[in-house]
Amino acid sequence: MSEILLKVSNLVKTYPGLHPVQALRGVSFEVSKGEIFGLLGPNGAGKTTTVGIATTRVIPTSGDITVDSVDVIKNPQEAKMLMGVVTQFNTLDRSLNVKENLYFHCKYFGYSSKMAKQRSDELLELFQLTDKSKAKPIALSGGLAQRVQLARAIAHYPKILFLDEPTAGLDPQSRLALWQVVKILKSQGVTIILTTHYMEEADSLCDRLAIVDHGKILQLDTPQNLKSSLGATTFLDLKFVDNVEDKISKIETIDEVTEVEKLTDRYRVFVTDPKSITLVIEAAVSMGLKDLSIIEPTLETVFIKLTGRELRD
Repeated sequence: MSEILLKVSNLVKTYPGLHPVQALRGVSFEVSKGEIFGLLGPNGAGKTTTVGIATTRVIPTSGDITVDSVDVIKNPQEAKMLMGVVTQFNTLDRSLNVKENLYFHCKYFGYSSKMAKQRSDELLELFQLTDKSKAKPIALSGGLAQRVQLARAIAHYPKILFLDEPTAGLDPQSRLALWQVVKILKSQGVTIILTTHYMEEADSLCDRLAIVDHGKILQLDTPQNLKSSLGATTFLDLKFVDNVEDKISKIETIDEVTEVEKLTDRYRVFVTDPKSITLVIEAAVSMGLKDLSIIEPTLETVFIKLTGRELRD
């Protein structure tokens, strides 16, 4: 049985005020040692609040959370020693160069001067930052700055690493480079909690993920199982010239069509056998087909199916 490293139980967070905001509404999940676990959802879904509580920066209204059996709420200082954190914002000390940022982080966690220097050199090499060791953070690109933050976050060998929207705002090349670093950390046994609203990021990196919206977990599974849960191998998005509500049964009764969903300006047809696609198209043409898209199941289609709307940016 896998060792549970992070346990979140019925987290609730309400921000008080004239109009109180309930950011979390009973969030529960467990993360095993060595796993990359994702929290996928739009901005405002509750992902960052969950990570904020897990990393001691936010106090929950109610609920429990433990890291390696340490109660994060009751023993925040002890819990902090077990974790590393990388946010989407650059939190590097701008008065220090790259190597100094790593060195003093190690010192903060109790390393001797000799061990801090040795660990800093190891991290510079691991993250391919040796040639940038004397550069100040202000001189780094967004991708390089995030690599330094990742290096700093694991400098003290944390048991769990929290990555909160780590690739937000990065160009595609920098994002892919950071993905590669995350995969290397995973291969070294680092347990990672990743929050993101990038579908391809969650699909590529996560062993399991929770789709979150309005402070609740809507569904939790592996990316592949989430996509398979839609009960279709292919989707067809159909737009028609005129209203076809009284004719849509032509498509609904075709074999291997499991569902026809009415969206704002189109119909989405769920098909379990690609051989039936031709029959669906023929029926749609006879009904006045205007536009057609054929797509494979993705995490985005899972999200839309669960929430009935597009993923917010």
